[in-house]
Amino acid sequence: MRIYIAEDDPSVIGVLEDILESNALGRVCGASEEGATDPERIMALDPDLVLVDLLMPGRDGIQLVRELKELGSRAKFVMISQVSAKELIAKAYQAGVEFFIQKPINLIEVRQVVGNVIRQMENERALHTIQSVFQSREPQPAAPAGRQEVWRRRIQYILSQLGMAGEKGAGDIMELCLFLLERKQTASQIGVGTLCSQLSDSPKTMEQRVRRAVERGLGHIASLGVEDYGNEFFTQYAAVLFPFPEVRAEMAHLRGKGGRGKVNLKKFLDGMLILTEEY
Repeated sequence: MRIYIAEDDPSVIGVLEDILESNALGRVCGASEEGATDPERIMALDPDLVLVDLLMPGRDGIQLVRELKELGSRAKFVMISQVSAKELIAKAYQAGVEFFIQKPINLIEVRQVVGNVIRQMENERALHTIQSVFQSREPQPAAPAGRQEVWRRRIQYILSQLGMAGEKGAGDIMELCLFLLERKQTASQIGVGTLCSQLSDSPKTMEQRVRRAVERGLGHIASLGVEDYGNEFFTQYAAVLFPFPEVRAEMAHLRGKGGRGKVNLKKFLDGMLILTEEY
């Protein structure tokens, strides 16, 4: 993975380079010099990930991210900051930042956040492959009973790890995932409302049950992250099933610092498909 560091402190750049390269997280393809950040130069380097300082002279991190997005950058953006102001953090998320690394730089947090970015990119590629392979295909015959049972056990295991197995919507999630797996389709292709209408006479009620269950899962994952940012299940599920900014929002809520995170049902269901196929 190619990484660009937009940071006005040379010592921070050096620390980040050491952490990234010594932990095999990626190769630093460029860095700003004394805070000078040229969007055109960054675009020419074509990084997969940009680590960007929030407060820089001339062009701040949020402005840089916006300009890169406008130029068509498909990189992931991680903001480096010691600022905790909710307004600035909200603006960063709106600009396209997906993760934050707090200053002073911490080895464990950098490794965890960049690892989450790598996993997110891998899952996006996997989902894109699933969509491209099956987009033009006709619905397939039902999978053999044995295969269905394997999927069922895997889904049940994941829901248990998410603290969702006892929720009313857990059965609906099972039904939706099996439906998609059998037909080799994704929730992003079909839409959650359409999916529910194909499986229930009361699609809105079904969708509400699913949403409540997924909200429960988000709360459970966030609580694991609050207790231990390196928790195995937090690392495995947080960025795959939920928008990571919403995981961070839910973690902040659990600490008494803001509103709750929001779930995205399409992302959750598509993530469940990827995880089910991985096991």
